[in-house]
Amino acid sequence: MATVVAVANQKGGVAKTTTVHTLAEAFSERGRAVLMIDLDPQACLTYATDSEPESLGVTIHDVFLGRAGITEVLLKKDGPDLIPSSIDLTGSEIHLLTKTGREFVLKRALGEIKDDYDIVLIDCGPSLGILTINALTAADTVLIPFQAETMSDRGVGQLLETIEDVRHYTNKDLTVLGGIATMYDSRTNLGKRVLAEVREVHGINVIKPPVPRSVRVAEAPGAGVSVLRYARRSRSAQAYLELAETIEGML
Repeated sequence: MATVVAVANQKGGVAKTTTVHTLAEAFSERGRAVLMIDLDPQACLTYATDSEPESLGVTIHDVFLGRAGITEVLLKKDGPDLIPSSIDLTGSEIHLLTKTGREFVLKRALGEIKDDYDIVLIDCGPSLGILTINALTAADTVLIPFQAETMSDRGVGQLLETIEDVRHYTNKDLTVLGGIATMYDSRTNLGKRVLAEVREVHGINVIKPPVPRSVRVAEAPGAGVSVLRYARRSRSAQAYLELAETIEGML
């Protein structure tokens, strides 16, 4: 049965999608059966895996509306498989607000395919709405990418408050695997200070190594591949490979 990891931070621009995509590729290379779930209406992960949301017949939105089973939405890939998203997912939140048990829709759907995978990575959108609550309810643990800058520290704190609420109401066994510092510049004192503050103030493990800032990471989604395929020798790709090895040992 898979370990389900929600990759979350309501602050945008902290490389959640890059982290999901690259770690998923790295886990797959290590022989793991991996599933990625795009739970962001912007569908960045879907685009990054060279899929066009507009051309797909069904997406995770249809699962939330009860119009399709998760196996109908599943895209088999050369590497990690994908449950895609689309802009229609914005309507799912409105639909779910009127439904009893709305926090458990993703968890129930995943039950159909969870045994087929070793690791499931959920790419959460930049909010703490009902979609993210679904991810946290379905997850075993949470991975928190954060940019090493001042406002990211505040975002981590808000997410941890939401995780605590989820533990009280829908998923008492939810854990925090740790944080990943992304777009890190080791030359600045700010980056080093934020890393220390996240550890000390919030008490979460910051998993090493931090991922250096790199234009290669930004270019990879446009090519429809992860940075492991686009620029494997880059410092960022090597950092993600190290992180995958470390995280695999923690799951």
